Amino acid sequence: MILEVDNIELNFKNKRILSGIYLKAETSKVTAILGSNGCGKSSLLDIIFGNLKPKYKLIRIDNKPILKPLYKTGFIKYLPQYHFIPDGISIKTAFNMFGVNWAKFASTFNAFKKYKSYDISKLSGGERRVIETYLVLKSKSFITILDEPFSHLAPIHIESIKTLIEKEKRYKIIIISDHMYRHIIDSADHIYLLKNATTKEIKDLKELESYRYLSENALNNT
Repeated sequence: MILEVDNIELNFKNKRILSGIYLKAETSKVTAILGSNGCGKSSLLDIIFGNLKPKYKLIRIDNKPILKPLYKTGFIKYLPQYHFIPDGISIKTAFNMFGVNWAKFASTFNAFKKYKSYDISKLSGGERRVIETYLVLKSKSFITILDEPFSHLAPIHIESIKTLIEKEKRYKIIIISDHMYRHIIDSADHIYLLKNATTKEIKDLKELESYRYLSENALNNT
């Protein structure tokens, strides 16, 4: 499957947020969006998912225009920046709601075994993020969007999530954005930089320095 997002234009009041955006993503590949804070990355992800309506947009799947929001197609799952599982839901119930196997999760994240019957609100922000990211990645979908999946995670959990992304991309399109660019670079097959309201496909990582997203020689430590 190939997803193309084209001609996106978004304005808030008189401020241009996105203009002439193009992005291509495909099954078995991780497509990353990098950019400075406030540049419009989350807005772009919201537009792709379908819960933000821009001035203009064209979304195609396998070259066929999609005229309704993607979330209405059943093709897509989305991890937003905020916690989306409501307080008052037990972790066991959340796994059942998403149709995801708890035992497989617990075998990878052993420290979480004791939390099975806990209310989701009893976990730390980082622990909650692990569960939400896992549920979105393991849910049935053709397209998965991850907005800041590594935020507030312990290093060991970051590595587990990166491994999971590598496994899950075999079956789906994964679009990811995070300010922790080193982990994005590790995970991504294709990278777009969102700068000055438009996207630039990055063919060489040194371009991230040329476009001043990264400081000079920052990649030497990557």
